Amino acid sequence: MASKKSYNERIDDIQTKIEQLKAQEKALKQKRSADERKQRTKRLIEIGGAVESVLKKSLGEYDGLIEKEDIPTLISYLQGQEDRGQYFSKAITRGREERKNTTPEPEYTTEDYSSDETTTESYL
Repeated sequence: MASKKSYNERIDDIQTKIEQLKAQEKALKQKRSADERKQRTKRLIEIGGAVESVLKKSLGEYDGLIEKEDIPTLISYLQGQEDRGQYFSKAITRGREERKNTTPEPEYTTEDYSSDETTTESYL
């Protein structure tokens, strides 16, 4: 016959579970933080690539198109545009609204998840 655990043993078990849950919470927060950093880095790289592609068209191809010393000038220019009338922010907002109003939500079918003509029913 199994003996009952004492109150102290039950409290210790609960404390252990609490510690495990706190460790899981910490791990999840770290993973979320890492994922957010990756998303931000990707977004910054895409934005930088977009800026560079526009400037290449305007300035022509050459090595060192945008140098580190040019970044304050770019920031100052964009800030000036925002201070004078939020041109950039308005253009971004307008673009988002247009995409939202014109882009239909994709409809997914079982064919989207299948690499060939075989369906799930054929495996049964």
